[in-house]
Amino acid sequence: MRRSSPRPLLVRSIPALWTLALGLWGLSRQDSVWRDEAATWQVARRSTAETVHMLANVDVVHGLYYLLMHGLFDLFGPGTAVLRLPSVVAMAVAASCVAALGHRLAGPWAGLGGGLALGLLPAVQFYLQEGRPYALVAAGAGISTLLLVTLLEGRGRAVHWVAYGGTVALGGLLNWLSLMILPAHLVTLLWTRAGRDTGKRWAAAALAAATCVLPLVLFSRSQSAQVSWIPPLTWHMLIGPAILLAIGGAGALLDRPRADGPRADGFRADGFRADGTRPDQPRSDRPRARRLSAAAVGLPLLAVPQLGLVGLSLIQPLFLDRYVLFSLLGLALLIGVAIGAAVEAVARRRPRAAPWVLPVVMAVAVAALLPQALAKRSPASRVDDVLTAAGEIRRMKKPGDAVLFIPAARRDTRLVSPDAFAGLRDIALARSPEESGTLKGTEARPDRIRAAMLAQRRILLVTDAPGVARPPATERERAKSSVLRTHFRPVADQQARGRRVTVYERRTGTPRPSGD
Repeated sequence: MRRSSPRPLLVRSIPALWTLALGLWGLSRQDSVWRDEAATWQVARRSTAETVHMLANVDVVHGLYYLLMHGLFDLFGPGTAVLRLPSVVAMAVAASCVAALGHRLAGPWAGLGGGLALGLLPAVQFYLQEGRPYALVAAGAGISTLLLVTLLEGRGRAVHWVAYGGTVALGGLLNWLSLMILPAHLVTLLWTRAGRDTGKRWAAAALAAATCVLPLVLFSRSQSAQVSWIPPLTWHMLIGPAILLAIGGAGALLDRPRADGPRADGFRADGFRADGTRPDQPRSDRPRARRLSAAAVGLPLLAVPQLGLVGLSLIQPLFLDRYVLFSLLGLALLIGVAIGAAVEAVARRRPRAAPWVLPVVMAVAVAALLPQALAKRSPASRVDDVLTAAGEIRRMKKPGDAVLFIPAARRDTRLVSPDAFAGLRDIALARSPEESGTLKGTEARPDRIRAAMLAQRRILLVTDAPGVARPPATERERAKSSVLRTHFRPVADQQARGRRVTVYERRTGTPRPSGD
Protein backbone atom coordinates (compact mmCIF):
# COMPACT_ATOMS: atom_id res chain seq x y z
CA MET A 1 0.00 0.00 0.00
CA ARG A 2 2.75 2.42 0.89
CA ARG A 3 4.56 1.85 -2.40
CA SER A 4 1.41 2.59 -4.38
CA SER A 5 0.47 5.70 -2.37
CA PRO A 6 0.80 9.01 -4.23
CA ARG A 7 3.51 11.42 -3.10
CA PRO A 8 2.57 14.51 -1.06
CA LEU A 9 3.37 16.94 -3.89
CA LEU A 10 1.15 15.01 -6.28
CA VAL A 11 -1.66 14.83 -3.71
CA ARG A 12 -1.71 18.63 -3.51
CA SER A 13 -1.02 19.52 -7.14
CA ILE A 14 -3.18 17.04 -9.08
CA PRO A 15 -6.50 18.30 -7.61
CA ALA A 16 -5.45 21.90 -8.25
CA LEU A 17 -4.62 21.16 -11.89
CA TRP A 18 -7.80 19.08 -12.27
CA THR A 19 -9.97 21.91 -10.92
CA LEU A 20 -8.11 24.43 -13.06
CA ALA A 21 -8.82 22.32 -16.15
CA LEU A 22 -12.51 22.06 -15.23
CA GLY A 23 -12.64 25.83 -14.83
CA LEU A 24 -10.98 26.57 -18.15
CA TRP A 25 -13.28 24.16 -19.98
CA GLY A 26 -15.99 26.28 -21.61
CA LEU A 27 -14.94 29.36 -19.63
CA SER A 28 -16.69 31.87 -21.91
CA ARG A 29 -20.02 29.98 -21.74
CA GLN A 30 -20.57 30.72 -25.43
CA ASP A 31 -19.77 34.41 -24.89
CA SER A 32 -22.54 34.95 -22.37
CA VAL A 33 -22.66 37.10 -19.22
CA TRP A 34 -25.67 37.00 -16.91
CA ARG A 35 -27.09 39.74 -14.70
CA ASP A 36 -25.08 39.00 -11.54
CA GLU A 37 -21.82 38.97 -13.46
CA ALA A 38 -22.95 42.10 -15.32
CA ALA A 39 -22.96 43.91 -11.98
CA THR A 40 -19.32 42.94 -11.45
CA TRP A 41 -18.43 43.90 -15.03
CA GLN A 42 -19.97 47.37 -15.00
CA VAL A 43 -18.70 48.29 -11.51
CA ALA A 44 -15.19 47.04 -12.32
CA ARG A 45 -15.08 49.51 -15.23
CA ARG A 46 -15.75 52.49 -12.95
CA SER A 47 -13.02 54.54 -11.33
CA THR A 48 -12.11 53.86 -7.72
CA ALA A 49 -13.81 57.08 -6.62
CA GLU A 50 -17.02 56.15 -8.48
CA THR A 51 -16.96 52.68 -6.94
CA VAL A 52 -16.54 54.06 -3.42
CA HIS A 53 -19.40 56.49 -4.09
CA MET A 54 -21.61 53.58 -5.15
CA LEU A 55 -20.70 51.42 -2.15
CA ALA A 56 -22.07 54.09 0.17
CA ASN A 57 -25.48 53.43 -1.37
CA VAL A 58 -25.52 49.84 -2.58
CA ASP A 59 -23.57 46.53 -2.69
CA VAL A 60 -21.09 47.40 0.05
CA VAL A 61 -20.89 43.67 0.90
CA HIS A 62 -19.03 43.14 -2.38
CA GLY A 63 -16.87 46.25 -2.16
CA LEU A 64 -13.51 44.52 -1.76
CA TYR A 65 -14.27 42.16 -4.63
CA TYR A 66 -15.29 45.03 -6.91
CA LEU A 67 -12.05 46.87 -6.17
CA LEU A 68 -10.07 43.71 -6.93
CA MET A 69 -11.85 43.26 -10.25
CA HIS A 70 -11.37 46.95 -11.05
CA GLY A 71 -7.62 46.41 -10.77
CA LEU A 72 -7.73 43.32 -12.98
CA PHE A 73 -9.85 45.06 -15.62
CA ASP A 74 -7.41 47.95 -15.60
CA LEU A 75 -4.47 45.59 -16.11
CA PHE A 76 -5.92 43.15 -18.64
CA GLY A 77 -9.05 44.83 -19.99
CA PRO A 78 -12.66 43.68 -19.63
CA GLY A 79 -13.59 40.25 -20.92
CA THR A 80 -15.17 36.98 -19.84
CA ALA A 81 -11.78 35.37 -19.17
CA VAL A 82 -10.63 38.17 -16.86
CA LEU A 83 -14.06 38.19 -15.22
CA ARG A 84 -14.01 34.49 -14.35
CA LEU A 85 -10.36 33.44 -14.03
CA PRO A 86 -10.05 34.66 -10.41
CA SER A 87 -12.81 32.22 -9.44
CA VAL A 88 -11.15 29.38 -11.35
CA VAL A 89 -7.79 29.97 -9.68
CA ALA A 90 -9.39 30.41 -6.26
CA MET A 91 -11.28 27.12 -6.48
CA ALA A 92 -8.10 25.37 -7.60
CA VAL A 93 -6.46 26.68 -4.42
CA ALA A 94 -9.42 25.40 -2.40
CA ALA A 95 -9.08 21.95 -3.99
CA SER A 96 -5.39 21.87 -3.10
CA CYS A 97 -6.26 22.77 0.50
CA VAL A 98 -8.82 19.95 0.70
CA ALA A 99 -6.22 17.53 -0.63
CA ALA A 100 -3.65 18.69 1.91
CA LEU A 101 -6.16 18.37 4.75
CA GLY A 102 -7.22 14.90 3.68
CA HIS A 103 -3.60 13.78 3.31
CA ARG A 104 -2.69 14.94 6.80
CA LEU A 105 -5.79 13.65 8.54
CA ALA A 106 -6.78 10.50 6.67
CA GLY A 107 -3.97 9.52 4.32
CA PRO A 108 -2.87 10.29 0.74
CA TRP A 109 -5.74 8.53 -1.05
CA ALA A 110 -8.31 10.40 1.04
CA GLY A 111 -6.56 13.68 0.26
CA LEU A 112 -6.31 13.00 -3.44
CA GLY A 113 -9.91 11.77 -3.63
CA GLY A 114 -11.31 14.73 -1.70
CA GLY A 115 -9.37 17.28 -3.73
CA LEU A 116 -10.54 15.77 -7.00
CA ALA A 117 -14.13 15.45 -5.77
CA LEU A 118 -14.46 19.14 -4.95
CA GLY A 119 -14.31 20.26 -8.57
CA LEU A 120 -17.00 17.77 -9.59
CA LEU A 121 -19.65 18.93 -7.11
CA PRO A 122 -22.47 20.55 -9.16
CA ALA A 123 -22.63 23.72 -7.05
CA VAL A 124 -18.87 24.12 -7.30
CA GLN A 125 -19.00 23.69 -11.08
CA PHE A 126 -21.58 26.49 -11.21
CA TYR A 127 -19.57 29.03 -9.20
CA LEU A 128 -16.23 27.82 -10.53
CA GLN A 129 -16.90 29.93 -13.63
CA GLU A 130 -18.74 32.80 -11.99
CA GLY A 131 -17.60 36.41 -11.95
CA ARG A 132 -18.59 36.78 -8.29
CA PRO A 133 -16.65 36.43 -5.01
CA TYR A 134 -17.91 33.07 -3.75
CA ALA A 135 -15.03 30.94 -5.06
CA LEU A 136 -12.56 33.38 -3.49
CA VAL A 137 -14.33 32.93 -0.16
CA ALA A 138 -13.99 29.16 -0.56
CA ALA A 139 -10.25 29.53 -1.12
CA GLY A 140 -9.99 31.60 2.04
CA ALA A 141 -11.93 28.95 3.97
CA GLY A 142 -9.58 26.26 2.71
CA ILE A 143 -6.46 28.22 3.66
CA SER A 144 -7.76 29.17 7.11
CA THR A 145 -8.81 25.57 7.86
CA LEU A 146 -5.41 24.29 6.75
CA LEU A 147 -3.74 26.86 9.02
CA LEU A 148 -5.94 25.78 11.93
CA VAL A 149 -5.00 22.13 11.46
CA THR A 150 -1.33 23.11 11.33
CA LEU A 151 -1.73 24.94 14.63
CA LEU A 152 -3.65 22.09 16.24
CA GLU A 153 -0.89 19.73 15.17
CA GLY A 154 1.50 21.82 17.22
CA ARG A 155 3.57 22.82 14.20
CA GLY A 156 2.48 26.45 14.04
CA ARG A 157 3.95 29.65 15.39
CA ALA A 158 2.64 33.10 16.18
CA VAL A 159 2.82 34.04 12.51
CA HIS A 160 0.41 31.20 11.71
CA TRP A 161 -2.15 32.63 14.13
CA VAL A 162 -1.77 36.04 12.49
CA ALA A 163 -2.20 34.45 9.07
CA TYR A 164 -5.24 32.54 10.30
CA GLY A 165 -6.97 35.64 11.64
CA GLY A 166 -6.05 37.64 8.54
CA THR A 167 -7.40 34.98 6.18
CA VAL A 168 -10.69 34.72 8.06
CA ALA A 169 -11.00 38.52 8.06
CA LEU A 170 -10.28 38.69 4.33
CA GLY A 171 -12.96 36.10 3.64
CA GLY A 172 -15.39 38.07 5.81
CA LEU A 173 -14.69 41.23 3.84
CA LEU A 174 -15.49 39.35 0.64
CA ASN A 175 -18.72 37.98 2.15
CA TRP A 176 -19.37 38.48 5.84
CA LEU A 177 -21.48 35.32 6.04
CA SER A 178 -18.20 33.44 5.67
CA LEU A 179 -17.58 34.29 9.33
CA MET A 180 -19.68 31.21 10.03
CA ILE A 181 -16.42 29.34 9.56
CA LEU A 182 -15.46 30.52 13.05
CA PRO A 183 -18.15 28.52 14.89
CA ALA A 184 -17.29 25.58 12.61
CA HIS A 185 -13.67 25.80 13.71
CA LEU A 186 -14.79 26.19 17.32
CA VAL A 187 -16.66 22.89 17.06
CA THR A 188 -13.42 21.30 15.79
CA LEU A 189 -11.54 22.65 18.80
CA LEU A 190 -14.19 21.33 21.18
CA TRP A 191 -14.39 17.99 19.37
CA THR A 192 -10.63 17.42 19.68
CA ARG A 193 -10.42 18.92 23.19
CA ALA A 194 -7.72 21.34 22.21
CA GLY A 195 -5.60 22.72 25.05
CA ARG A 196 -6.37 25.93 26.88
CA ASP A 197 -3.48 27.83 25.33
CA THR A 198 -4.63 26.83 21.87
CA GLY A 199 -8.18 27.85 22.70
CA LYS A 200 -7.07 31.25 23.97
CA ARG A 201 -4.98 31.93 20.88
CA TRP A 202 -7.83 30.86 18.64
CA ALA A 203 -10.28 33.10 20.50
CA ALA A 204 -7.92 36.08 20.11
CA ALA A 205 -7.49 35.47 16.37
CA ALA A 206 -11.22 34.93 15.86
CA LEU A 207 -12.10 38.08 17.81
CA ALA A 208 -9.62 40.13 15.79
CA ALA A 209 -11.05 38.82 12.50
CA ALA A 210 -14.65 39.45 13.55
CA THR A 211 -13.76 42.96 14.75
CA CYS A 212 -12.28 43.78 11.35
CA VAL A 213 -15.46 42.67 9.58
CA LEU A 214 -17.96 44.12 12.08
CA PRO A 215 -18.11 47.62 10.50
CA LEU A 216 -19.00 46.03 7.15
CA VAL A 217 -21.70 43.91 8.80
CA LEU A 218 -23.25 46.90 10.53
CA PHE A 219 -23.10 49.19 7.49
CA SER A 220 -24.50 46.53 5.16
CA ARG A 221 -27.61 46.26 7.33
CA SER A 222 -28.66 49.66 5.99
CA GLN A 223 -28.64 48.12 2.49
CA SER A 224 -30.63 45.02 3.43
CA ALA A 225 -33.33 45.93 0.91
CA GLN A 226 -31.00 44.47 -1.73
CA VAL A 227 -31.81 40.96 -0.52
CA SER A 228 -35.54 41.57 -0.05
CA TRP A 229 -36.21 39.48 -3.16
CA ILE A 230 -34.96 36.28 -1.46
CA PRO A 231 -38.02 34.13 -0.65
CA PRO A 232 -38.78 32.99 2.90
CA LEU A 233 -37.43 29.63 3.99
CA THR A 234 -39.67 26.67 3.16
CA TRP A 235 -39.41 22.98 3.92
CA HIS A 236 -38.49 22.01 0.38
CA MET A 237 -35.46 24.33 0.56
CA LEU A 238 -34.06 22.09 3.30
CA ILE A 239 -33.91 19.02 1.06
CA GLY A 240 -30.57 20.02 -0.47
CA PRO A 241 -28.79 20.69 2.85
CA ALA A 242 -30.26 17.49 4.30
CA ILE A 243 -28.80 15.44 1.43
CA LEU A 244 -25.41 17.11 1.82
CA LEU A 245 -25.38 16.45 5.57
CA ALA A 246 -26.38 12.82 5.01
CA ILE A 247 -23.52 12.29 2.55
CA GLY A 248 -21.09 14.06 4.86
CA GLY A 249 -22.28 12.07 7.86
CA ALA A 250 -21.76 8.80 5.99
CA GLY A 251 -18.21 9.85 5.15
CA ALA A 252 -17.57 10.81 8.77
CA LEU A 253 -18.67 7.35 9.94
CA LEU A 254 -15.99 5.80 7.73
CA ASP A 255 -13.27 7.99 9.20
CA ARG A 256 -10.66 6.32 11.36
CA PRO A 257 -8.13 8.69 12.98
CA ARG A 258 -4.62 7.75 11.97
CA ALA A 259 -2.66 6.05 14.72
CA ASP A 260 0.24 8.41 14.07
CA GLY A 261 -2.02 11.44 13.76
CA PRO A 262 -1.36 14.61 15.70
CA ARG A 263 -2.95 15.50 19.01
CA ALA A 264 -4.96 18.69 19.39
CA ASP A 265 -3.71 19.80 22.78
CA GLY A 266 -1.14 22.23 21.46
CA PHE A 267 1.83 20.10 22.63
CA ARG A 268 4.58 18.61 20.54
CA ALA A 269 5.74 15.03 20.74
CA ASP A 270 8.61 16.09 23.06
CA GLY A 271 6.15 17.49 25.60
CA PHE A 272 6.87 21.16 24.85
CA ARG A 273 4.28 23.60 23.56
CA ALA A 274 4.12 24.42 19.87
CA ASP A 275 5.99 27.68 20.49
CA GLY A 276 8.84 25.83 22.22
CA THR A 277 8.09 27.02 25.76
CA ARG A 278 8.04 24.63 28.72
CA PRO A 279 4.57 23.38 29.69
CA ASP A 280 2.86 24.78 32.78
CA GLN A 281 -0.24 22.67 32.35
CA PRO A 282 -0.36 19.60 34.62
CA ARG A 283 0.58 16.41 32.82
CA SER A 284 -2.65 14.77 33.91
CA ASP A 285 -4.66 17.25 31.82
CA ARG A 286 -2.88 16.57 28.56
CA PRO A 287 -4.09 13.06 27.68
CA ARG A 288 -7.66 14.35 27.50
CA ALA A 289 -6.91 15.73 24.03
CA ARG A 290 -8.16 13.66 21.13
CA ARG A 291 -6.38 13.08 17.88
CA LEU A 292 -7.32 15.22 14.96
CA SER A 293 -9.40 13.48 12.31
CA ALA A 294 -10.98 14.33 8.99
CA ALA A 295 -14.41 13.98 10.58
CA ALA A 296 -13.52 16.48 13.33
CA VAL A 297 -12.56 19.03 10.68
CA GLY A 298 -14.82 18.21 7.74
CA LEU A 299 -18.17 17.59 9.42
CA PRO A 300 -18.30 20.93 11.31
CA LEU A 301 -17.06 22.74 8.20
CA LEU A 302 -19.98 21.25 6.27
CA ALA A 303 -22.72 21.29 8.87
CA VAL A 304 -22.25 24.50 10.87
CA PRO A 305 -22.49 26.98 7.95
CA GLN A 306 -25.44 25.10 6.42
CA LEU A 307 -27.36 25.00 9.69
CA GLY A 308 -26.27 28.54 10.54
CA LEU A 309 -27.70 29.86 7.28
CA VAL A 310 -30.96 28.04 7.99
CA GLY A 311 -31.09 29.69 11.41
CA LEU A 312 -30.39 33.17 9.99
CA SER A 313 -33.04 32.64 7.33
CA LEU A 314 -35.65 32.15 10.04
CA ILE A 315 -34.92 35.73 11.11
CA GLN A 316 -34.46 37.25 7.64
CA PRO A 317 -34.72 35.33 4.35
CA LEU A 318 -31.12 34.71 3.25
CA PHE A 319 -31.18 31.10 2.13
CA LEU A 320 -28.98 30.97 -1.00
CA ASP A 321 -26.50 28.12 -1.39
CA ARG A 322 -23.80 30.44 -2.71
CA TYR A 323 -23.54 32.18 0.65
CA VAL A 324 -22.16 28.98 2.19
CA LEU A 325 -20.43 27.54 -0.87
CA PHE A 326 -17.28 27.23 1.24
CA SER A 327 -18.99 24.56 3.37
CA LEU A 328 -18.66 22.14 0.45
CA LEU A 329 -14.95 21.89 1.24
CA GLY A 330 -16.04 19.89 4.27
CA LEU A 331 -18.21 17.66 2.09
CA ALA A 332 -15.34 17.06 -0.35
CA LEU A 333 -13.02 16.19 2.54
CA LEU A 334 -15.49 13.60 3.85
CA ILE A 335 -16.01 12.17 0.36
CA GLY A 336 -12.25 11.78 0.24
CA VAL A 337 -12.42 9.84 3.51
CA ALA A 338 -14.89 7.42 1.93
CA ILE A 339 -12.62 6.97 -1.10
CA GLY A 340 -9.62 6.42 1.16
CA ALA A 341 -11.55 3.79 3.12
CA ALA A 342 -12.44 2.03 -0.13
CA VAL A 343 -8.79 1.99 -1.22
CA GLU A 344 -7.74 0.53 2.14
CA ALA A 345 -10.44 -2.14 1.97
CA VAL A 346 -9.31 -3.22 -1.49
CA ALA A 347 -5.64 -3.07 -0.48
CA ARG A 348 -6.20 -5.59 2.32
CA ARG A 349 -7.50 -8.16 -0.16
CA ARG A 350 -5.87 -7.24 -3.47
CA PRO A 351 -2.98 -4.81 -2.94
CA ARG A 352 -2.21 -4.48 -6.64
CA ALA A 353 -5.75 -3.35 -7.39
CA ALA A 354 -5.76 -0.61 -4.75
CA PRO A 355 -4.27 2.16 -6.96
CA TRP A 356 -7.09 1.64 -9.46
CA VAL A 357 -9.89 2.38 -7.01
CA LEU A 358 -9.66 6.17 -7.29
CA PRO A 359 -9.42 6.24 -11.14
CA VAL A 360 -12.46 3.97 -11.39
CA VAL A 361 -14.45 6.05 -8.90
CA MET A 362 -13.52 9.25 -10.73
CA ALA A 363 -14.43 7.78 -14.12
CA VAL A 364 -17.86 6.74 -12.84
CA ALA A 365 -18.39 10.15 -11.19
CA VAL A 366 -17.36 12.06 -14.31
CA ALA A 367 -19.68 9.97 -16.49
CA ALA A 368 -22.59 10.38 -14.07
CA LEU A 369 -22.09 14.13 -13.68
CA LEU A 370 -21.25 14.89 -17.31
CA PRO A 371 -24.79 16.10 -18.14
CA GLN A 372 -24.60 18.45 -15.14
CA ALA A 373 -21.16 19.66 -16.18
CA LEU A 374 -22.34 20.41 -19.72
CA ALA A 375 -25.43 22.17 -18.42
CA LYS A 376 -23.41 24.43 -16.11
CA ARG A 377 -21.32 25.56 -19.09
CA SER A 378 -24.34 26.49 -21.18
CA PRO A 379 -25.85 30.00 -21.27
CA ALA A 380 -29.16 28.33 -20.36
CA SER A 381 -27.74 27.56 -16.90
CA ARG A 382 -28.20 31.24 -16.02
CA VAL A 383 -31.42 33.19 -16.00
CA ASP A 384 -30.35 35.53 -18.81
CA ASP A 385 -27.52 36.86 -20.98
CA VAL A 386 -26.81 40.57 -21.33
CA LEU A 387 -24.40 40.18 -24.26
CA THR A 388 -26.97 38.52 -26.53
CA ALA A 389 -29.40 41.39 -25.91
CA ALA A 390 -26.63 43.88 -26.72
CA GLY A 391 -26.00 42.08 -30.00
CA GLU A 392 -29.69 42.38 -30.91
CA ILE A 393 -29.63 46.11 -30.13
CA ARG A 394 -26.63 46.58 -32.41
CA ARG A 395 -28.46 44.81 -35.22
CA MET A 396 -31.91 46.40 -34.81
CA LYS A 397 -31.16 50.05 -33.98
CA LYS A 398 -31.43 52.93 -36.44
CA PRO A 399 -30.22 56.55 -36.26
CA GLY A 400 -32.48 58.66 -34.05
CA ASP A 401 -33.89 55.73 -32.06
CA ALA A 402 -34.46 55.85 -28.32
CA VAL A 403 -34.06 53.05 -25.80
CA LEU A 404 -36.01 52.04 -22.69
CA PHE A 405 -35.41 49.42 -20.02
CA ILE A 406 -38.12 47.55 -18.08
CA PRO A 407 -37.23 47.11 -15.30
CA ALA A 408 -34.51 49.72 -14.95
CA ALA A 409 -32.08 47.00 -13.83
CA ARG A 410 -32.00 45.74 -17.43
CA ARG A 411 -29.88 48.82 -18.15
CA ASP A 412 -26.98 46.51 -17.31
CA THR A 413 -27.06 45.53 -21.00
CA ARG A 414 -25.97 49.04 -21.98
CA LEU A 415 -23.50 49.36 -19.12
CA VAL A 416 -21.69 46.15 -20.10
CA SER A 417 -21.77 46.85 -23.87
CA PRO A 418 -21.91 50.65 -24.31
CA ASP A 419 -20.68 50.43 -27.91
CA ALA A 420 -23.82 48.54 -28.93
CA PHE A 421 -25.95 51.47 -27.74
CA ALA A 422 -23.97 54.21 -29.48
CA GLY A 423 -26.37 56.72 -31.03
CA LEU A 424 -29.35 55.68 -28.87
CA ARG A 425 -30.94 58.06 -26.34
CA ASP A 426 -31.72 56.57 -22.94
CA ILE A 427 -34.83 58.72 -22.56
CA ALA A 428 -35.84 57.59 -19.05
CA LEU A 429 -32.45 58.19 -17.45
CA ALA A 430 -32.11 61.30 -15.28
CA ARG A 431 -28.74 60.61 -13.61
CA SER A 432 -26.19 58.05 -14.75
CA PRO A 433 -25.18 55.15 -12.49
CA GLU A 434 -21.77 56.73 -11.95
CA GLU A 435 -23.22 60.12 -11.05
CA SER A 436 -25.96 58.74 -8.80
CA GLY A 437 -23.75 56.14 -7.12
CA THR A 438 -26.08 53.28 -8.03
CA LEU A 439 -26.00 50.15 -10.18
CA LYS A 440 -28.75 51.17 -12.61
CA GLY A 441 -28.89 54.98 -12.46
CA THR A 442 -31.76 57.24 -11.43
CA GLU A 443 -34.74 57.61 -13.75
CA ALA A 444 -36.97 60.64 -14.29
CA ARG A 445 -40.49 61.07 -12.95
CA PRO A 446 -43.20 59.04 -14.72
CA ASP A 447 -44.73 62.14 -16.35
CA ARG A 448 -41.38 63.18 -17.81
CA ILE A 449 -40.74 59.67 -19.09
CA ARG A 450 -44.18 59.68 -20.72
CA ALA A 451 -43.51 63.00 -22.45
CA ALA A 452 -40.10 61.85 -23.66
CA MET A 453 -41.58 58.64 -25.06
CA LEU A 454 -44.32 60.46 -26.97
CA ALA A 455 -41.68 62.63 -28.61
CA GLN A 456 -40.05 59.57 -30.22
CA ARG A 457 -40.80 57.86 -33.50
CA ARG A 458 -39.07 54.57 -32.64
CA ILE A 459 -38.22 53.07 -29.27
CA LEU A 460 -36.17 49.96 -28.56
CA LEU A 461 -37.27 48.19 -25.40
CA VAL A 462 -34.91 45.90 -23.48
CA THR A 463 -36.73 43.69 -21.01
CA ASP A 464 -36.95 40.14 -19.73
CA ALA A 465 -38.21 37.25 -21.82
CA PRO A 466 -41.75 36.08 -20.96
CA GLY A 467 -40.54 33.10 -18.95
CA VAL A 468 -38.51 35.38 -16.70
CA ALA A 469 -40.44 38.66 -16.78
CA ARG A 470 -42.48 39.92 -13.83
CA PRO A 471 -45.40 42.35 -13.89
CA PRO A 472 -44.42 46.07 -13.71
CA ALA A 473 -43.67 46.75 -10.05
CA THR A 474 -43.16 50.53 -9.94
CA GLU A 475 -45.06 53.56 -11.17
CA ARG A 476 -42.31 54.25 -13.70
CA GLU A 477 -42.50 50.75 -15.14
CA ARG A 478 -46.28 50.94 -15.38
CA ALA A 479 -46.05 54.33 -17.13
CA LYS A 480 -43.57 52.97 -19.68
CA SER A 481 -45.70 49.91 -20.39
CA SER A 482 -48.89 51.97 -20.68
CA VAL A 483 -47.44 54.44 -23.20
CA LEU A 484 -45.99 51.65 -25.33
CA ARG A 485 -49.24 49.73 -25.30
CA THR A 486 -51.42 52.75 -26.09
CA HIS A 487 -49.35 54.88 -28.47
CA PHE A 488 -46.85 52.48 -30.08
CA ARG A 489 -46.97 49.21 -31.96
CA PRO A 490 -44.29 46.48 -32.03
CA VAL A 491 -42.64 46.02 -35.42
CA ALA A 492 -39.79 43.68 -34.47
CA ASP A 493 -39.21 41.35 -31.58
CA GLN A 494 -36.30 39.11 -30.64
CA GLN A 495 -36.05 36.83 -27.61
CA ALA A 496 -32.93 34.91 -26.65
CA ARG A 497 -31.30 33.64 -23.46
CA GLY A 498 -33.75 35.24 -21.06
CA ARG A 499 -33.72 38.73 -22.59
CA ARG A 500 -36.13 40.38 -25.03
CA VAL A 501 -35.55 43.28 -27.41
CA THR A 502 -38.65 44.80 -29.04
CA VAL A 503 -38.77 47.65 -31.54
CA TYR A 504 -41.80 49.94 -31.20
CA GLU A 505 -42.99 52.52 -33.73
CA ARG A 506 -45.39 55.31 -32.86
CA ARG A 507 -48.91 54.72 -34.15
CA THR A 508 -50.13 57.07 -36.87
CA GLY A 509 -52.31 59.83 -35.52
CA THR A 510 -50.69 59.86 -32.08
CA PRO A 511 -50.14 63.50 -31.18
CA ARG A 512 -46.73 64.72 -30.09
CA PRO A 513 -46.60 66.39 -26.68
CA SER A 514 -46.48 70.16 -26.74
CA GLY A 515 -44.17 70.30 -23.73
CA ASP A 516 -43.36 68.75 -20.40
